[in-house]
Amino acid sequence: MLKAIIVDDEPWVLEGLRTMVDWAKYGFELCGEAMNGPDALRMIERYQPDLVLTDINMPVINGLELISRVNGTMARPPRFIILSGYDDFQYARTALRERVEQYLLKPVDEEELELLLGQLSLLIQSEIASNDERQKKQSLIIGGMLSRLILGENEEDLRMMAANLMKLSGDTELLGILIDPPAAAAHLDAVESFFTPELVYSSFQDSAGRTGLLLQSAGLSRDSLKDGVRQLQLELTGLLQQPVTVMVTDRMTGIESLKDIYLQLLEMWKLRFGKEQGGVFFHCDFKKCGTEASREQTAFAKLPEKVMAGDPEEIESCVQDIFMSYARQLSAVEAVQAGIAHLEMTLCRLVAEHNGEPGTMMNGHQAKYGSLGDLGDYSRLSLYVSGLCRTAADYLAQLQEANEGNTIYNVIRYVDQEFRSKLQLQDLARQFHMNPAYLGQLFRKETGRSFSEYLNVKRIEAAKALLKRTELKISDVAAQVGFSNTDYFIDKFKGITGVLPSVYKNSDHSKQL
Repeated sequence: MLKAIIVDDEPWVLEGLRTMVDWAKYGFELCGEAMNGPDALRMIERYQPDLVLTDINMPVINGLELISRVNGTMARPPRFIILSGYDDFQYARTALRERVEQYLLKPVDEEELELLLGQLSLLIQSEIASNDERQKKQSLIIGGMLSRLILGENEEDLRMMAANLMKLSGDTELLGILIDPPAAAAHLDAVESFFTPELVYSSFQDSAGRTGLLLQSAGLSRDSLKDGVRQLQLELTGLLQQPVTVMVTDRMTGIESLKDIYLQLLEMWKLRFGKEQGGVFFHCDFKKCGTEASREQTAFAKLPEKVMAGDPEEIESCVQDIFMSYARQLSAVEAVQAGIAHLEMTLCRLVAEHNGEPGTMMNGHQAKYGSLGDLGDYSRLSLYVSGLCRTAADYLAQLQEANEGNTIYNVIRYVDQEFRSKLQLQDLARQFHMNPAYLGQLFRKETGRSFSEYLNVKRIEAAKALLKRTELKISDVAAQVGFSNTDYFIDKFKGITGVLPSVYKNSDHSKQL
């Protein structure tokens, strides 16, 4: 049911509107009545109504002031219907500027009001459905971006777009939550029941299908966090009829901390999962284990270099030395697993940087050696690491051979990463030991555009994202994407998009996801 509030300083008007209209017939629940502006403001804040019917002439705060204040403070203000005995065009004109749906004179005609309620009910429900769909779409987009970031993609554009969509500033406080088993993803609507409405969160899934939450947590006390996650774990356990594990990280700052947040979650999962069947775990309780896991990550630090060198004997020797050291120190298997998980992420990132498919590599490896979390002894873990490193070395060698034989690929990759810098075709040709004219021909053949056209399109795409998601001035946007001259930027923007940057920024399509 949609919620409605009536505001009028005359009791008989309130009584008449309450009784003469069948509110439920039009999909409304009358959730409150107020006789003055201050009471109405408190009631609107409390109930978050979809519709407010208000008189104009009231004590303390009149109807138009009430509407103006609500519109200025609420992210999604209600619709308004003005009720007044003043047949004054000035009032009507002011009301229309404040997004008022109708201006009705007293005494209110019952049929006219009911007709209006029927129309507004359809309109509001349509808006709610559209907003829900938009939020669902945005949630999917954000979730996809977060998933790419936690898997090692480190593009500045990706981080910027995710931060802008989530309205994250550089000092926004964040914490991560990981929920296992993967089936919990179907019940994420339960999250809102256990945290304050002001808390903003986004969901993601990791490569194992586990559900993650990224919370903007500055306004969340430690006690509220503990209570919320414990209630969430109990609720999900009841819904799924199986043990549910909820892991919570330390608080960190900014979108750049996302990788560290996920590594903490993964570390906790490796250290605790398999020993505990369900429960809530906080990273602050893992300090001792965390120190050990960090040591194991350091032990594997040399392996990526051996993998890149591609020498099987060196790889095998290094793996054997690592596990002999583990045996002497009696390192916890769970801590070793956490170190291997970090190694996996490092190798996957190397594969992605060489234009490979990390998921394909890992799926093939795990099909042969099993899942890391299921390997509970040094012997099988050693075989797992040796196989992983050999697989990654062979795959990277294939990728390097393909890329080295295709110099233009490396040039384009460089331009994609450095397009914000001052790039010149002659400088690129010198850097990659090519003739400038020949490089220009190869660039057009590979991309379908000249070097300058490709560079400008790349910069304009980045500018469009900034115009959509930030309040930066046009000149600042131009500078951030690599244009030193604002007029030249405006000319190129219009040439590529068909509109001026200012028009694009303020148009409806620029706000779509």
